[in-house]
Amino acid sequence: MSDESPPAGTPVRRDGEATPTLLLVHGFLDDATVWDGLVKAVAGAVPTVRYDLPGSGGRASEPQDMDELSLTLFAGEVASVIDAIEGPVVVMGQSMGSQVVELAAAARPDRVAGLVLLTPVPLGGTHLPDKAVAPFRALGGNPEAERAVRTRLSPALDGDALDRLGRAGRLVPAAVVARYVDIWNNGVAKPPGTSAYGGPVLIVRGGEDGFVTHEVVIGTIAPRFPGAHVATVPGGGHWLHVEFPAVLAAEILAFLRTLDASDAASGWRGGFASQSASIFAARFAEDVVLEASALVRPIAGRELVATVLATASAIYESLEFIAEATQGTTTYLQWRATAFGGLPISGVTVLEKNADGKVTRAAIHHRPLGAALRFSAALRDRLADTVPSAHFFAGTAESAESAEPDPHRGK
Repeated sequence: MSDESPPAGTPVRRDGEATPTLLLVHGFLDDATVWDGLVKAVAGAVPTVRYDLPGSGGRASEPQDMDELSLTLFAGEVASVIDAIEGPVVVMGQSMGSQVVELAAAARPDRVAGLVLLTPVPLGGTHLPDKAVAPFRALGGNPEAERAVRTRLSPALDGDALDRLGRAGRLVPAAVVARYVDIWNNGVAKPPGTSAYGGPVLIVRGGEDGFVTHEVVIGTIAPRFPGAHVATVPGGGHWLHVEFPAVLAAEILAFLRTLDASDAASGWRGGFASQSASIFAARFAEDVVLEASALVRPIAGRELVATVLATASAIYESLEFIAEATQGTTTYLQWRATAFGGLPISGVTVLEKNADGKVTRAAIHHRPLGAALRFSAALRDRLADTVPSAHFFAGTAESAESAEPDPHRGK
């Protein structure tokens, strides 16, 4: 791990807000130096921290147990780096590093303010056949073959850039290279259809990247991150951060500028994704008030509101945030969900923040009425030992079902 100027982990204050630290995780055949151009391009705007994967860069000489090297191990190390940074963190990973940072962000949703996936490999892996993956496994100790791969996947790399990347690649032991290919090719077994990280996401690919194609991003990666912003840099390849660091820096800084407005929404989505009261509570003011069409009367207080929301999140069978808007200190989230064996529910959530960025009032508007009443009854039963029943619908789930619309009526 290396620190840049301003000192990584030291929040930079602008207009009373802490600028997130950008944590950078490199990909296959690289090390922390691959970020030199990007770090220079964002210097003074955002603090940065870089991390070397085992067997790379400053860790190339460390003994490695090939059986222990895994995405889980890497994500755990990155999560520990996040823990050591003061203030909010935006994690960014390139290629195989994108698999790592998604897992790390999901493990620390209360600390990660945003996720940047650069020329990302799908979390579930690429699953290339043996014949296609064999040349990648053989790249270790073969600088000419490494150079040819980089040239093919990033046509805008010049000779100096190829030389710099080649020096990093030569440091990685051949056994580690082969093991890393298996890691990114196999990915995570049965990754969730929607990522466990529910905060803001930026996905960036190069227009000339023949490995992470438009079809891969739009068809496989982006659908797992509802509301993600997808950007393509024309002429860029797989090592986009080396080819066009200034262009990439502009995309990242624009993304960071959106985080203050969406911070409340990030915590809200993260809480529902993880069903965690602590993640909800981290974004709430002490006197937060929750209103909802599933509540007869509001519920107040950070811990109690967080408990109610964590309980509510466990009722949903699926939940997708489909639109977001912010006006001043108020954020609006549109969503759709299913519960109770596939019953469709949809609605809008309104989040109001105070000057410190904490949520002071949340209003959840469910529809249709029958679903809202049934949801209220389910909450009442699950929270019987925590929240007085007077806050919820007094009827039964069966009586709530009678208020659900008949899809055949009027036909």
